[in-house]
Amino acid sequence: MKAVVNALLALVLIVSAGTAQAELVKKSKSGICHPPASSYYERTKNYQAFDSVHACIQSGGRLPKNMNSFRPIAKAEMSARPTASSGYERSKFGHGWDDADGDCQNSRAEALITASTTTVRFADERRCRVVTGRWISMFTGKVIQNAGDIDIDHVVPLKWAWDHGASSWTKAKREKFANDPVNLIPVEASLNRSKGAQGPESWLPPSGKCQYVSRFLRIVKTYGLQPNQAQFSRYKQQLADYCG
Repeated sequence: MKAVVNALLALVLIVSAGTAQAELVKKSKSGICHPPASSYYERTKNYQAFDSVHACIQSGGRLPKNMNSFRPIAKAEMSARPTASSGYERSKFGHGWDDADGDCQNSRAEALITASTTTVRFADERRCRVVTGRWISMFTGKVIQNAGDIDIDHVVPLKWAWDHGASSWTKAKREKFANDPVNLIPVEASLNRSKGAQGPESWLPPSGKCQYVSRFLRIVKTYGLQPNQAQFSRYKQQLADYCG
């Protein structure tokens, strides 16, 4: 198991190559944002990582009482940082699920067929829409049999990808990404919607955390996406916590 963790950590190092270096800001469990200048910085071991004071405060955090002088810095960071999500539209990754091979089974149906542990049942003899099967959710380990209760989750969300490099891709590459079977998993609709566009740095499933973070990072590496330094630090900590 140690060898597996080391391999995954090596993968994170590869993923992080070329990312902008930033001073890690630690948000403690009590919601206090500790920049490196904080006297509690080194003593804060359990934390959520951010790449700026502003980002930490925007998440609902607050500065230590003796560090109010950092508020102007946070405001300066806000004005200097570009809006990463500017220009994102779902249509830039294609219009819904693709049926690249023209067999009437789109990428949602194909993900359901591939992941089902039993033969799926279709809505009609055309065999286009899956209605039942047997799926084991990566997010909870629960068995789901009704396809209507399932969302197909993008392990790496489309908006997250846009914010971390996909905005510069060709439309063809974005469409491939949105329909890549490796990036698609059947999970409970409620959990997929609670996840939204978040990455592992701010959202994790109730179970299967090691598998989820590892798969997220493999996809990030395959497509050359660029997490920032704070995200990289968080992923490294998660691999150690959940895969060790």
